[in-house]
Amino acid sequence: MTTTRDWNGRSYDRISEFMEQLGRDVLDRLVLTGDETVLDAGCGTGRVTQALIERLPRGHVIGVDGSADMIAVAAERLPEETELHVQDLCELDVGRQVDAILSTATFHWIADHDRLFAALHTALKPGGRLVAQCGGVGNVDAVHAAAAQVGARGPYREHLAGWRGPWNFSTPADAERRLRAAGFTDVSAWVTERPARPEEPLEYLSTIVLGAHLERLPAALRDAFVDDVATALRGEDGHVTIDYVRLNLDAAKRPPSGSPSARGGH
Repeated sequence: MTTTRDWNGRSYDRISEFMEQLGRDVLDRLVLTGDETVLDAGCGTGRVTQALIERLPRGHVIGVDGSADMIAVAAERLPEETELHVQDLCELDVGRQVDAILSTATFHWIADHDRLFAALHTALKPGGRLVAQCGGVGNVDAVHAAAAQVGARGPYREHLAGWRGPWNFSTPADAERRLRAAGFTDVSAWVTERPARPEEPLEYLSTIVLGAHLERLPAALRDAFVDDVATALRGEDGHVTIDYVRLNLDAAKRPPSGSPSARGGH
């Protein structure tokens, strides 16, 4: 499965400005002429998808997300002609191959990156490109350490003690190896640190960072758990910092035999 989360699309849309900023940075790495068909893999509520559409005046955008609630909010934001699907990315099938795949803040929710990358490779046309970013090794380590410390005590213990979570925060080397095994070429992976200080830390933690934790807790304990984790994270200045480490991925599908790029031309 892409994610075990039952996302709150409206809450995510309201507080995901920082995630949109990260996504727009990834979009800047994707070179487009304006007439391509591009798949946004894990489109969420469509904030970055909207920016992608603006760069494809003669093209076509396909948004895919595992959350029906996210897709419902995206459908309200995006033009009617935008093609949207609720799908598990490991079983991706939009009925045709695309020129490029963009993905932001999604792949770390998927346990099996071998299946994921194979599905993305199949979805690309020969010569197509994958440009993506997700949580990488070390991502939100401080947040998860605080959540583990809080979760090991009091009423939370029976629900969270020893739980490892659904995340897959890959190293660049492992990501490159798996992308090549799936058939990708021109593979490059690297990490960047992008800490965030959300203006509404409790809602941000509840909706984006600790949502998987909260699904394991009874409703009556959820607000208190978020409060306790936020307290553990607050620095001397009173701010909650989310220690994001982003894994950036660039890769290509080998072009058709005999094409200039396949022969090494330009």
